[in-house]
Amino acid sequence: MEYRLREGEDLDRALKKFRRKVQRAGIFRDIKKNRFYEKPSEARRRKAKAAERRRRRRRRRRSRNS
Repeated sequence: MEYRLREGEDLDRALKKFRRKVQRAGIFRDIKKNRFYEKPSEARRRKAKAAERRRRRRRRRRSRNS
């Protein structure tokens, strides 16, 4: 990922834009996720919990709208 400084652009502003760009790309999330080894069984359990949370959230949203 790179960000090129424009002519006369303030370094602090450029750094802020770069950080925002990196955050939107999800690079920090990937780095944190891959910081430690996760066993395949733990990954399956984490993904199943996330799917269940999404399902519950969808059910709540649907019941409110009805």
